Amino acid sequence: MRIFSALLVGATAVVAVSQSTPSAAAGGWTSLFDGKSLASWRGCKSDTMPAGWRIEKGALLKDDRVPDIITRDEWGDFELELEWKIGEAGNSGIFYRGIEDADYKGAPNNDRIYTTGPEYQLLDDIKAQDNKTRLTCAAAAYGLYPSPEGHLKPVGQWNKTRIIAKGAHVEHWLNDFKMVEYELWSADWEAKVKAAKFKDWPKFGRAKRGHIGLQGDHEGPLGFRNIRIRELQ
Repeated sequence: MRIFSALLVGATAVVAVSQSTPSAAAGGWTSLFDGKSLASWRGCKSDTMPAGWRIEKGALLKDDRVPDIITRDEWGDFELELEWKIGEAGNSGIFYRGIEDADYKGAPNNDRIYTTGPEYQLLDDIKAQDNKTRLTCAAAAYGLYPSPEGHLKPVGQWNKTRIIAKGAHVEHWLNDFKMVEYELWSADWEAKVKAAKFKDWPKFGRAKRGHIGLQGDHEGPLGFRNIRIRELQ
């Protein structure tokens, strides 16, 4: 996603559980990707996995622009953990509580999961075009809440992400550091949405339950592994 005007402030993250996922582990965790199966995933507004994503050596990889993918199941209050690595100048994101909007009336090429789901930004903070502001650097709540510098591993190395979402409260973690914490639907959040391009998407961030999404439609290589989620009570 590209830059737009917004106000600076704080940050956050969450996890959930599904019946179509392959296995549930101790502690209430459910695997969304175990390095072998993509049974938990499909294309956005599609029942099948789009071409361009592949499994290799236990990781889910893509080499260039490919369609976004979403979980088959939806999650409300959850904790999500995964590992990711990105190529030089790479840009991607993780969406949560995203829905497929049957009422969407905007530009056809914008009818995607990012019009409804908040985004945990994935970025090469050194060379990617979106590195001009911490609002769009790695672990930021994209365009709304900035992330601090200093916790991202070099390009090509695996990073660990945790997202917690419980009711309105969201946390974004990167490599065991809390990077962002915020409250959905608060006066502060509403002001930031109104000041950004999200104001044109009336369902952005409104769903209390939705899909996890992985963004593929930016250039460059990207990998994910060890994706798991658990429902929060």
